Amino acid sequence: MDLQLAGRKALVTGGTRGVGRGVVLALARAGVDVITCHRQAREEATSLENELKEIGGQHHVIRADLGRPDDIASLVAQCGDRFGRLDLVVNNAGAISHVPYERLTLTEWRRILDVNLTAAHLVIQHALPLLGEGSSVVSIGSKVAEVGIPLRAHYTATKAALVGLTRSLAKELGPRGIRVNVLALGVIETEAMAAMPAEQQALMRQRYSDKTALGRLGTPDEVGGAVLFLASPLSRYVTGATLHIDGGIS
Repeated sequence: MDLQLAGRKALVTGGTRGVGRGVVLALARAGVDVITCHRQAREEATSLENELKEIGGQHHVIRADLGRPDDIASLVAQCGDRFGRLDLVVNNAGAISHVPYERLTLTEWRRILDVNLTAAHLVIQHALPLLGEGSSVVSIGSKVAEVGIPLRAHYTATKAALVGLTRSLAKELGPRGIRVNVLALGVIETEAMAAMPAEQQALMRQRYSDKTALGRLGTPDEVGGAVLFLASPLSRYVTGATLHIDGGIS
C-alpha cells in the first residue's frame, strides 16, 4: 500500500536506539526524509547513519541534548535550514529512573520532567513555524500513565502530562490542520532488554508476555508502523487520541 509519505520531512527525537531507531527506519523505508538526534550514543549514531545511507534519502543524525533548551532550538532550526518544513514531529526521546518516592530528589524530578515533558513542549513550539496543514505530531507515551507503577512516580507523571498536552494542542492546532496524538506503549523489546543477563531477560519476557492478549512483547518496528499510520492520510481524521500499542496488556 502506498502511504503517500514519499518526500515528506520528519523530525524524530532520540532516534539512534530502541523505539526511536525503529521509527526512524520505518519512516525512511516509506520514503520520508528524517532528521534525528542523539545525546551521546556515538556508535549507535554511526551505525544508524550507515543503515540510512543504504535505504537512501536525505537523512541527518545530529547530536543534541534534549535536556538543554538551547540544543532543542538549534535542532529544530537545523530542520528548517535543511528541509524548509516539517510534515511530522515524533517526540520519542525520554529518560527514566527507578527511585522510591520518599527518596526522589527535586533534581531527579526535574531531570525526568525536563527530558520527557518540557523537551516535547519546546520541540513542538519551535517546530510550529515549520508545520503546515496536514502535518502530524506524535508523542511517545506509555501505558503506565493509566495504571501507574512503583518507583516511577516522576516518569509516570510525565507520560500522563503528555496526554493532557496532546488533547489541548489537538484542539488549539486543529484549525490549522495540524494533528496531535499520543502512542501509549506497552513493553517493547529493545537493546536494553537484550543487555540484561540471560536469566533476568527470560524472566522479564515471560512475565510481561503473560500479561498481554497477544502473548508476546512488542517490537520497535511495530511502533514504527503506528507512526506511519499517524503520519499518513489514512489518519487524517485522528487527533487528540491516545493509541495503545501494547499487545492488549492488562
